[in-house]
Amino acid sequence: MEQFNVKEIIDEINELMDILDHTTLQEMLNDFHPADIADILHYSNDKNKITIFKLLDHDIASETLTYLDDYVRDHILHSMDTKNISKMIEDMESDDVTDLIHDLPADVKEEVLSKMDKEDVEDVKELLAHHEESAGGIMAKEYVDVNESLTIDQAVQEVRQQAQEIEHVFYVFVVNDIGMLVGVLSLKTLIIAPPEKKVSEVMNPDVISVKVGMDQEEVAHIVKKYDLVSLPVVDDSGILVGRITIDDIVDVIDDEVSEDIHKIGGMEALPDRYLAVPIATMIKKRAVWLVVLFISEMLTASVMTYFENAIAKAVVLALFIPLIISSGGNSGSQAATLIIRALAVGEVTIRDWWKIMSREVISGLVLGIILGIIGFLRIVVWSSFSHVYGDHPVLVGLTVGFSLLGIVLWGTLSGSLLPIILKSLKLDPATSSAPFVATLVDVTGLLIYFTFAYLFLSGTLL
Repeated sequence: MEQFNVKEIIDEINELMDILDHTTLQEMLNDFHPADIADILHYSNDKNKITIFKLLDHDIASETLTYLDDYVRDHILHSMDTKNISKMIEDMESDDVTDLIHDLPADVKEEVLSKMDKEDVEDVKELLAHHEESAGGIMAKEYVDVNESLTIDQAVQEVRQQAQEIEHVFYVFVVNDIGMLVGVLSLKTLIIAPPEKKVSEVMNPDVISVKVGMDQEEVAHIVKKYDLVSLPVVDDSGILVGRITIDDIVDVIDDEVSEDIHKIGGMEALPDRYLAVPIATMIKKRAVWLVVLFISEMLTASVMTYFENAIAKAVVLALFIPLIISSGGNSGSQAATLIIRALAVGEVTIRDWWKIMSREVISGLVLGIILGIIGFLRIVVWSSFSHVYGDHPVLVGLTVGFSLLGIVLWGTLSGSLLPIILKSLKLDPATSSAPFVATLVDVTGLLIYFTFAYLFLSGTLL
């Protein structure tokens, strides 16, 4: 399918709407992929969203709903009565229906469920009972399974019958007489195996599965590790209850990455696309952490008050405070970002804390020495042309140089160990965000700086 420019398409749509040529518009829209229609709806004004959606064929409209972000989908659904909503979602897979119904108001949700097929309602209610960020919350109830006792010929007939009701078939799951997952069949195996062979003879018994309560992020790691496109979900007894497909995992990864990036930036995760989030919600998500960080930064002022006399005696020390604390914050933010990402993708675990600390000690020392030497040379060389650093530039240079070494080392260690500590406490490592680490290092950095100042400058400037 040809790629298109959304802006150009919307301009064309607006022209057709202006002349009320809905027939041409309908023909044009129904030629697009539902994902492209979702983009068109996203960038159209609210009034046109409704008109465009109503012009879509039933099947295309139903699939388009699965691609829409929450804001656009809610806007469209609020323009429909519950009967049309029920009709619209009847051909969706259970996981997509569950996602859609989950966001409906309680009264609308119950009315929509009352108009759905009883079997579908049972599936949806079962999925709604699971935590929305668990394997059970993102799985679909539609899957193809065969009994291990069937012959390949019988299994093929069974797969043909079941597959008519399912959009995508990646694997055939094998169960025993009580529905317990015992193996998996690839479609290739099903096609080339001798018709008289038993399924149990040709299936792969080493099937990878997850339990309904597993966190969706862990599920994504398993799919990535084993290069799966479909993953069976079982209950605590091993009974097959659903499947998770790769498109669900892509959504999970996208959501988790967005959430981590927001937290690393020092704010709560946004519930939707940036432009779809109401400004009041945006302010609320940002204000909480901003206030927490602001209050934390007040400790910096308290520390500076404690060293007020030292600053009064050696005003030159105040010149380097921004340099010192920013260097510590930067090194801490670097380390925190590296470890948070490594933990998120499974490159390291909390059991690797000693290896991580060892590496970061070396990194912090080397980086601190590099910045310390630069800071020292900057002061000493500059003092040859200016008297701004007073009568003891070498001592001031040593103070700044060793302070940079200490604060960069401390920032690196803090940034790397905080995510591990949070992970061990079952908390999200991303909450040890760069601003949080920077705030911590700002306060302690001043203590390190003035400690070295008293060490090198006592008897001269202090």
